[in-house]
Amino acid sequence: MAYLEPAPLKDKENPFEAMMTRFQKASQILGLEEEIYNVLKNPARQVIVSLPVTMDDGAIRVFEGYRVIHSTILGPSKGGIRFDPHVNLDEVKALAAWMTWKCAVVDIPYGGAKGGVACNPREMSSGEIERLMRAYTQAMADVFGPDQDIPAPDMGTGPREMAWLMDQYSRNKGMTTHAVVTGKPLVMGGSLGRTEATGRGVMVSAMAAMEKLKINPYKATTAVQGFGNVGSWAARLLAERGLTVQAVSDLSGAYYNEKGIDVDKAIQYRDNKKGSLEGFDGAEKIKADELLTLPVDLLVPAATEDVIKSSNASDIKAKLIVEGANGPTSSKADNIINDKGIMVVPDILANAGGVTVSYFEWVQNRLGYKWTADRVNRRSDRIMKDAFSNVYKTSQQYNVPMRIAAYMVAIDKVAKTYKFRGGY
Repeated sequence: MAYLEPAPLKDKENPFEAMMTRFQKASQILGLEEEIYNVLKNPARQVIVSLPVTMDDGAIRVFEGYRVIHSTILGPSKGGIRFDPHVNLDEVKALAAWMTWKCAVVDIPYGGAKGGVACNPREMSSGEIERLMRAYTQAMADVFGPDQDIPAPDMGTGPREMAWLMDQYSRNKGMTTHAVVTGKPLVMGGSLGRTEATGRGVMVSAMAAMEKLKINPYKATTAVQGFGNVGSWAARLLAERGLTVQAVSDLSGAYYNEKGIDVDKAIQYRDNKKGSLEGFDGAEKIKADELLTLPVDLLVPAATEDVIKSSNASDIKAKLIVEGANGPTSSKADNIINDKGIMVVPDILANAGGVTVSYFEWVQNRLGYKWTADRVNRRSDRIMKDAFSNVYKTSQQYNVPMRIAAYMVAIDKVAKTYKFRGGY
């Protein structure tokens, strides 16, 4: 089967190449037909819009916005919207494909999508961000829809922006449509348990993997890179289950305490200090890169992509890596990690807790009925555990790393569904 070769691997690769490298490897092991490979490789729809927005000083600025629908084979497409200066089509394409595999791996009836606007929300007023969000929603009026494409928050956006999106879409339709977007404020049909969902999924994946590796959580140590929503929740929930959190980090640097960091105290400190751990006294400050190579049992990269690369992969001492961020390991580092025998629970599985609870939010909106936090957590934990054991079983059966196994599970599900539905 002659698939086109992906571009040669670089360490700082573009995210689309990284995704394609793994996608191709998994497809070959599955023996995927070339026709279906080509269908799944290409996004179904790419929308680029110009968004003229009146700024506070009266000037009109034109922003570029994107929405890429990678697939709607399993159901309506799902994926976040980022507001970030570095947003570009390649990145959005890769993230949309990642969403397809992420939804498939946890067996949720969604396809993958992603959106973004190239802007710097930190330099914009709340009014400017609102006008931009409404302009973007207006431009995507025929793309979004509870049965078509369901956005969510991502980098630079949150519940406030999703509220504006829902309102603008509802105005267009002349009726309140809660289910068009997830990640909304609770009072507007958001789901309980959504805030901690991604971090909780990381914890559930880590506990399932530790059971396979026979690591006792009460004697285990962990380092968590990134102390935003995902990292801080993962650290807190892992500490609750007996692990000693020896190190955490954020943009201000890394903080290490061999006896264990009081995670609740660190979260409180961060919240009082406008989101930074700078000056936190419950641990000594170490170099940010040092955190990745500490002799811990579990490493959780929950910050940005490409932090584990060929230059530092051979120094990693953890027995287990659970990826809270999207794409924290470059595909060049994959082989080094695998050769060292370190188990990696990959991003498309480990951080799928977020999209799982987003799905629950959509289901609740469609039913017009709210679930308790307990029910949300119980159901998302079960989905995450089932997905983990499914991927683990595939990795054992084919003797491949967990990452390739996760792609295989996802691609197999989408390919089979495509065959049943049929092309033209």
